[in-house]
Amino acid sequence: MAGPAAKTIRPSDSFIQLGQPDQEKGAEILREFRRLGIAGDYYLEFELRVMPRRGEETVYTGRLWGSRNELGPISRVVVDDAAGNQRRLLIQNGPNPAVSSWQNGQPSSTAARLFDPLLPTTELTLFDLQMPYLYWDDFIFEGVNKILGRAAHTFVLRPPTNSAYPALGAVRVQLDTQFHAMMQSTVLSPAGAEVKTLTVRDLKKVDDQWMVKAIDLRNEVTRDKTRFQVTRAALNLDLSPQVFSPESLGEAVTPPANTVSLGR
Repeated sequence: MAGPAAKTIRPSDSFIQLGQPDQEKGAEILREFRRLGIAGDYYLEFELRVMPRRGEETVYTGRLWGSRNELGPISRVVVDDAAGNQRRLLIQNGPNPAVSSWQNGQPSSTAARLFDPLLPTTELTLFDLQMPYLYWDDFIFEGVNKILGRAAHTFVLRPPTNSAYPALGAVRVQLDTQFHAMMQSTVLSPAGAEVKTLTVRDLKKVDDQWMVKAIDLRNEVTRDKTRFQVTRAALNLDLSPQVFSPESLGEAVTPPANTVSLGR
């Protein structure tokens, strides 16, 4: 249920809507967005390009298998560091998010580490992959504004009380009014300061479906940035439910043969 906006969280700039936003309309927009996503099962290969404000760039590689179950979107993510170590994650999105992790041959705990870098020096975290804020009930619909040159429905979503996010004030989310895709999300401190911004930079059409090709994650405090870029994809798959079983994280999964290059 939408509540009054927190006093410390101020509206974003460049609003193009007159009058007060309809909160019931905002709730329907969120419900529709939560139902959307890539149709069917899919597989992605990606790069994590670490671009610090100072210092050299680093590139990591990873793979992602995606599907949807009765709880919401689910994905299996495998990432490799520069030393050849591998981390495997099972990420359940939705109203009741959960994460299982396997690293260096052993299951590992992820509790209380949602905001730690997925790999050294990257800005990508479990929180970024899970996006639990998209399912928070406490929100305010701010209306329509311009972001990246396009009209966007703008929301401020606040975490549940007594949640796993005590140092987080809210997340501002902007959804494209035409395609209903997320364009940007910004993590805000309890005082309303911008902490981190996730921006969709590029989309690609594969097998008649639009999907995200590039996302930038920018630390607004250090100005360091990481680019998540999909390099290959395979859609309309029929993956075994075993791929998304926590018990199977210790087993390697063979990528599909029919992947398509998305270019650079």
